[in-house]
Amino acid sequence: MLLGRTANGLYWMNRYIERAENMARLVDAGLRMALTRTQSASEEWNSVLLSAGSDVTFSQKYSDYTAANVADFLLRDTSNPSSTMASIETARNNARMVRTALTRETWESINEAWMSLKRMLAKPIDERDLPSVLDAIKRETALIRGSFYGTMLRNEIFDFSQLGTYVERADNTARILDVKYYVLLPSISWVGSTLDNYQWESILRSVSAHRSYR
Repeated sequence: MLLGRTANGLYWMNRYIERAENMARLVDAGLRMALTRTQSASEEWNSVLLSAGSDVTFSQKYSDYTAANVADFLLRDTSNPSSTMASIETARNNARMVRTALTRETWESINEAWMSLKRMLAKPIDERDLPSVLDAIKRETALIRGSFYGTMLRNEIFDFSQLGTYVERADNTARILDVKYYVLLPSISWVGSTLDNYQWESILRSVSAHRSYR
């Protein structure tokens, strides 16, 4: 029988691993959608923060909605509990508490991801390096997922872990769709326009669903 404390730790461990990746995907979507603007892209970056549920706390620290500021807040800032760095650290803490329920490979992949991201996100990210940093974050979380799927038994431990992953993924997808539908388009007359189609394509790419959709 699985203890409630262990189930809780597994659930939140996987929610935070998924959240760490989701923040990178949101920044990736912001980068893609910002390309549709000939002038200021602040509205796109504000929409990214709204999707992350971090717009209020961001505005308390920053006055400008720029790629550098939003990336710093969503990826590096540990005072933001949903940032990639804060999320992977919380995931690691939960993993350490339930370490006996995990395979050695799974624990090592989480610990190595934490160490790698801590080095990578130790200083502000140059905007030119942002795409490669986002790819690296997604690669680290994919390695965790791969070790988990490849080495864990299919039992209650696996089920509670999957529950955390998919609850977080469903929440993130709903947030992205909400922001796209109600915030990004200038007016209803733009529905079906080139801008509308490009924004939808950017969102599909940000969640790795573009190829499967097509």
